[in-house]
Amino acid sequence: MIFPTFNIEKKLWNYGYYYIAGLDEVGRGSFAGPVVVGAVIFPKDIILPEGIADSKLLRPKKRGKLAEEIKKKALTFSIAEISVGKINKLGIGKATQMAFRKSIKLLSKTPDFILIDAFYIKHLNRKRQKAVKDGDKICASISAASIIAKVYRDKLMEKLHIKYPQYGFAKHKGYGTKLHQEAIKKYGLSRIHRKSFNLNKFL
Repeated sequence: MIFPTFNIEKKLWNYGYYYIAGLDEVGRGSFAGPVVVGAVIFPKDIILPEGIADSKLLRPKKRGKLAEEIKKKALTFSIAEISVGKINKLGIGKATQMAFRKSIKLLSKTPDFILIDAFYIKHLNRKRQKAVKDGDKICASISAASIIAKVYRDKLMEKLHIKYPQYGFAKHKGYGTKLHQEAIKKYGLSRIHRKSFNLNKFL
């Protein structure tokens, strides 16, 4: 397993950037539920929380513990959520960009520099951001953002499972698994399914 480091952040700190935000989205490819973005700014003297890794590679219990530790150690963090209604109206690309910008606005410190997993954020200065390939695996701030976002979204999908138990959201969190596809075929689409994703092909 590859473990993330603060190597990218250290270079930026040495260049004089102080508030470096790591951002990551969760739920972009999901068939149902909102898209969520986490943002984290760590202090310069941070000691990396032990066991931090790409959120998808961690067990739920470990992820939950790390999310609490990240929130305690961060200078500031935020979680931004964009609804299914907005995703259906704007498309997932624009909705994800909106979530990125919203997460930055929700931080109590304005970032000097932004690190994002694979994306650039539109309408923000490109010189003050870096799209990091496999960022959630190699960059500690992005990895931390992915953990808090995933813990938040998973809990949200578990609550939606209570409302719509027939779809199995607690298990697959809205992603297009075989189980989910079969449930769509059997029960049709719910209010929280992304109509913009052409899910009618599963009916």
